[in-house]
Amino acid sequence: MTDELTLKRRSMGLMALCAALWSIGGLFIKLISWDPMLIAGLRSIIAAIATGIYIKLIHQKLEFNKWSLLSGLAVGSVCGMFVFANKLTTAANAIVLQYSSPVWILLIGAVFLHKKIHRRDIFVVVAALAGISLFFLDQLTPGGMAGNIIAIISGISMAMVFIANSQAADSDAVRYTGILLGHSLCGILGIIGLFIYPFHPTGAEIGYIFLLGIAQIAIPYILLAIASKHCPALASNLISMLEPLLNPVWVMLFYGETPGTFALLGSAVIIGAVAIWTIADARAETSLSD
Repeated sequence: MTDELTLKRRSMGLMALCAALWSIGGLFIKLISWDPMLIAGLRSIIAAIATGIYIKLIHQKLEFNKWSLLSGLAVGSVCGMFVFANKLTTAANAIVLQYSSPVWILLIGAVFLHKKIHRRDIFVVVAALAGISLFFLDQLTPGGMAGNIIAIISGISMAMVFIANSQAADSDAVRYTGILLGHSLCGILGIIGLFIYPFHPTGAEIGYIFLLGIAQIAIPYILLAIASKHCPALASNLISMLEPLLNPVWVMLFYGETPGTFALLGSAVIIGAVAIWTIADARAETSLSD
């Protein structure tokens, strides 16, 4: 019992570290002057190499099937869309709108997987969609509007990552294959971008891109894979909320960017609705199992 509790606490700590590392993305993407296509692609190339080395070290086999392919396409989309959204809108808008992914999981599950929607699900969908609408009430430039839309697409892509992983059950091979494939696919953007956009990196920017590739996406995805074995789903969801809370804080402190009033209100609505729904859903599952 003590060993199980120790593993659970350790996994929760790894999940917290994962969310904290994810949260630095908005700041360092803002600090790099390159085109977002270059940032997204080169970040993912570095992440793919780091992930591939780790997979080799732990002797993890890869498995290519429809779910690992879907996961790979979705991971690649998330990694690319998030960078573009950060460049076009505020970091707070980009991360919170991406964090609307549970809403899209429910809607996609109901439409394509014929899963039943409960009253608590309807609550979070309506509340989150209302929160999303608030983001568009701020005085946005056309670019900012486009950034919000891209961030929503990023949230839909993130939903597809979770759906693909859940359909693949507990297969480590499928999960790691999806991660490696996603980083590799997004990395193609960087190779193409080098032939399209001017590339004159400073020493600091080179350091930032390596930090993003290794510390901001490669290590967190590995931590997530490890933590998910012993960290309960409820704890994982709640702990991951550190990312949308911390991300805009780092950007505000070190970059001077502040979200609009309506965006802050929308953030509170979305994060609050997802937190309440996560707790209610976990309680409902517990009561059914008793």
